[in-house]
Amino acid sequence: MVDEDLLGKGYDPIALASVVRPKVSEIINGEEYRRYFRFRGGRWYGGIATGDVIGCNLRCGFCWAWYFRDDYTRGELLSPRDSWRRLYRIASKRRYKLVRLSGGEPTLTRDHVLKVAELARRAGMVFVLETNGILIGNDRSYARDLAELGNVFVRVSFKGVTPQEFFRLTGARPEFFELQFQALRNLISEGMEPGKEVIAAAMISFSDDEDIARFVLKLTEIDERLARVDWEVVFMYPHVKEVLRRSGLKPKRFVNPEKIPDEMV
Repeated sequence: MVDEDLLGKGYDPIALASVVRPKVSEIINGEEYRRYFRFRGGRWYGGIATGDVIGCNLRCGFCWAWYFRDDYTRGELLSPRDSWRRLYRIASKRRYKLVRLSGGEPTLTRDHVLKVAELARRAGMVFVLETNGILIGNDRSYARDLAELGNVFVRVSFKGVTPQEFFRLTGARPEFFELQFQALRNLISEGMEPGKEVIAAAMISFSDDEDIARFVLKLTEIDERLARVDWEVVFMYPHVKEVLRRSGLKPKRFVNPEKIPDEMV
């Protein structure tokens, strides 16, 4: 596969995005359709309707969604409106005020994600964008489009807390770690409020304490309100244990859940 040719000893996640995008999306009658694995409700953020998308521009060795992330034959190819209808059906039934796209990397399909967010805005709902931030960091106009909607909450999820750890966890070249910081700068520069409309999250299951402290200091150099980081650790579900075994990663911090929530099955 072309994907494997790009991986090598360190790949360019922007180039990989260009390879994956046509495998998980299609322009039909002028609209960008995206491939989805499933839709679900869940307890995150106090209750949220979620659409899990297929396809990502990173290859994280701890990814909980690995079993569908790169399987381009699974799921359904949906228009923004069809995706929104399914999100709204879950949200209205459970009285949620939040919807999100998760699983793979939503920002791969820019027109699609902006249209879904716009439909959420019209319904008076907040659209949560969970992203690695690389494409937003690479193109400030993406941040501008998101900020202009007025109902978007962006959670930039860092893959580790140093460039070297980013490379070890994702296989992407270390220099692309900086684009995650640049995503925060771009979003804030376009008017999104740190701590309320844009936050940093970080996977720290594999991180040293000193590196975590330096990471927080770097965030505060952008804006002090980014110091409240949404820390991520590995949840040791059976399918996560399997991907960790395959990747050879051993977490220093993790959670052993008593049972698998229905939303994670």
